Amino acid sequence: MKEFHRHSIRLKEYDYSQEGSYFITICIHERLHLLGNVVNGKMVLNDAGIMVERQWRELINRFVNINLGNYVIMPNHLHGIITIVGAPLVGAQNDGQLNKIANSYKGQPQGIAPTISNKKIGDIVGAFKSLTTNDYIYNVKNNYWQPFKFTLWQRNYYEHIIRNEKSYNEISDYIINNPENWQEDKLFN
Repeated sequence: MKEFHRHSIRLKEYDYSQEGSYFITICIHERLHLLGNVVNGKMVLNDAGIMVERQWRELINRFVNINLGNYVIMPNHLHGIITIVGAPLVGAQNDGQLNKIANSYKGQPQGIAPTISNKKIGDIVGAFKSLTTNDYIYNVKNNYWQPFKFTLWQRNYYEHIIRNEKSYNEISDYIINNPENWQEDKLFN
C-alpha cells in the first residue's frame, strides 16, 4: 500500500507566532455555500454566516495579542487579516495586559478566558475552526441548518505573510471588494 504524505504549505523556519500581519483564507469543506449568498455585489449572511462572523470577531477576546483587520465572510470561505502584536509576558507587573485583565474581574471570572501566550497563526485558526464547527453542529441538530459531510472546514488554510504597507492595503482592498467580484473569484463554484 502506497503511503500518502501531505506537504506543508508553511515556510520552513518561519516563526508564525512573531509580530506581523497575516492574510488568512479558510474554505468550507467541498466549498459548499453554507454561509449566505452574494446579492447584487453584497454579501448577505445567513444564520451560519452570522455565527462565523461573531466567532471571528471574538478572536480578539480569546487571544489578547492579536488585532483583526478587514475581513469578509463569503458563501463558502472567509478572508481576513490577523495581526499579531507584542505579547505580554506571563507575570508582567507594570502596565501589562495581565494586570488589566486580572483587575477587571470581581469574584469568579466569567466568559472567555483570554489566551496570553505566543500562539501561532495556526493555533488561532485552529481555535476558530473548532469553535465554529461546534456551533454549527449544535445548530444542525437544533435549528435545522444545512448539514455538512465529514467536516465543516477544509483541512488546511491559506496564509500569506504581509510584509509591507502597500501589500496590506492591496489585500485590504481585495477583501473589501470580494463580494463585488464574486463571479470572477477562483473560489466561486
